[in-house]
Amino acid sequence: MKDRLFDVSGKIVVITGGLGQIGAEFVKEFLRRDAKVAVFSRSANAQKAEKALTKEYASHANLLLTQADITNKESINQALDTVESTWGVADVLINNAGIDTQPSAPPEVSGPFETFPEEVFREVVETNLVGTFLMTQAFGARLIKASKGGSIIQVGSIYGMLSPVQDIYAYKKEMTGVPFIKPVAYSAAKSGIYNLTRYCATYWAKQGIRVNTLTPSGVWRETQDEHFHKNYHARMPMGRMAKADEFNGAVVFLASDASTYMTGSNLVVDGGWTAW
Repeated sequence: MKDRLFDVSGKIVVITGGLGQIGAEFVKEFLRRDAKVAVFSRSANAQKAEKALTKEYASHANLLLTQADITNKESINQALDTVESTWGVADVLINNAGIDTQPSAPPEVSGPFETFPEEVFREVVETNLVGTFLMTQAFGARLIKASKGGSIIQVGSIYGMLSPVQDIYAYKKEMTGVPFIKPVAYSAAKSGIYNLTRYCATYWAKQGIRVNTLTPSGVWRETQDEHFHKNYHARMPMGRMAKADEFNGAVVFLASDASTYMTGSNLVVDGGWTAW
């Protein structure tokens, strides 16, 4: 017997950044659960989708690849028009797209706060916060126009709740002589997500539109430096980074009727990082 509480079959789900590391896992999970999934990406094409999702999911009948620039209103609305003309007004939005500065970044974008480039700060905030605002605004407006409730899920970060632990990255200076300082832009942008969520949750609550944040911790990648892994694992209560699919249960919960009385909340799935 199907568990109706967590049932998302037939729901129309829009996922930004759906070809990224955790975004691709969200896409596959909702397709497995018989939802209709529209991936919004600047470079949404079959080749990239097959690489991110595997051939099985990239060719799924319920997958719609849609090119969209989330920092551009016109592009967003064109993409949402495509979804509506294909399936109708969507039920769920997962704002997952974002950019960050990795330890492999050149020194000019990962140096001291005092010299951090203004243009990089603006670029990160434009994508991670302004893009989330524009997507939320456009999606919510369509739900209101259709007199339809829905669920909007913003993807936050532990570095939006807490400041980065700079000691984790000290190995870079020891190895190369050039320090890596985790930049301010990502933290500043992600921290803004939480009050955007609360604002929209209270603003739309009586219209049946729920808005919540999902906060993940760092996800393991083969390309990450072993020294980074060692330092990160030592700081994490569970002693490891997350697997890319370990946020799927939380996002399905927030998208489904299992969370109908939940709005304006922050669901933290971080291996205990913020519990210290």
